[in-house]
Amino acid sequence: MARLLFLFLISLCSIPALAQQNVSIDEDPPIGAMMDRFAEINKAKSFVTGWRVQIIATPDRERLESVKQSFQYRYPSIPVDWVHAKPYYKLRAGAFTSKLEAMRLKYILEQDYPGIYLVKDDAIRPRELVGGF
Repeated sequence: MARLLFLFLISLCSIPALAQQNVSIDEDPPIGAMMDRFAEINKAKSFVTGWRVQIIATPDRERLESVKQSFQYRYPSIPVDWVHAKPYYKLRAGAFTSKLEAMRLKYILEQDYPGIYLVKDDAIRPRELVGGF
């Protein structure tokens, strides 16, 4: 019994010594240069991939403008914009990095705009991202 207690006390004393070990990583210079270049490219990106909620897709520009004005009146804090992909004008709301956040907005808007759906967008500027509402 005393022997077990002695071993237990020694093992407790050795734990802080193990925690003070330093780890160093020696990388080859080409790998370091590649990682630095990767970081530079990512910092220089002007667009991110994310999700938006598509409200309407119509060939009628006047209908698009009408729905856009109505949306801005009902939800002034939610950014909305449109894109033209011939022959359709597409009205899209929000800009989120995760699909889950976009689904939250979709759930809120479905009551006023039935038939809306999520769309993936590869051209979202970081300043357009919605932080939460």
